[in-house]
Amino acid sequence: MPKKLLDLDPLRRNAILNAALKEFALKGFDKASTNIIAKEAGISKALMFHYVSNKQELFLLVYDYFTELLNKEYFMKMDFTEKDIFDRLRQSYLLQIELLKQYPWIFEFNKLSIVTNSYEVNKALEKRVNKKQLSCDEQIFDMIDVSKFRAGLNIDKCKQIILWSNIGFTNQILDEIRNSKTSNLDYKQIISSLDEYFDELRKIFYTSSSE
Repeated sequence: MPKKLLDLDPLRRNAILNAALKEFALKGFDKASTNIIAKEAGISKALMFHYVSNKQELFLLVYDYFTELLNKEYFMKMDFTEKDIFDRLRQSYLLQIELLKQYPWIFEFNKLSIVTNSYEVNKALEKRVNKKQLSCDEQIFDMIDVSKFRAGLNIDKCKQIILWSNIGFTNQILDEIRNSKTSNLDYKQIISSLDEYFDELRKIFYTSSSE
């Protein structure tokens, strides 16, 4: 990451990174506008390009920054010794919500890996994605305590249904972010809804002694 951006105070640095992440995630590299990024970050385009050389550098900077952030503040903090699938998923959400408070578009990070019209950007992304694939879906569902599930259930199919439910809840949070100001998001309510949602899933999949 260019030292000029690293040297910024956290508020200005995060304003630029958040604005760029949002624009690149929603429109992709090709259609993303640096004018919109600068405006949303609250700075001039000229000043923004004082910190980064061009749009490509800004895009890869955003990709690298959030890759490192997710590794450090999410993947490395996941405790996979927790064997209850719903407690594990809850842990995952709590870590993500903490990141959401500072980076409201971080759930959309995976969209930055979409192929672009730029050969240089595609090659740079290919190297980064091949180096480390940012996904822990398999890990989250691996080595769980299946003894809690009701007898006769197909565990693999249950995992798939739980995964689909998980995706649905994530999309609901994303819709709330898109339709309201970040500062107005009620994170306590999100966690409360999350707990209610997991309670209902436990009733469906677990034996009564595990609820």
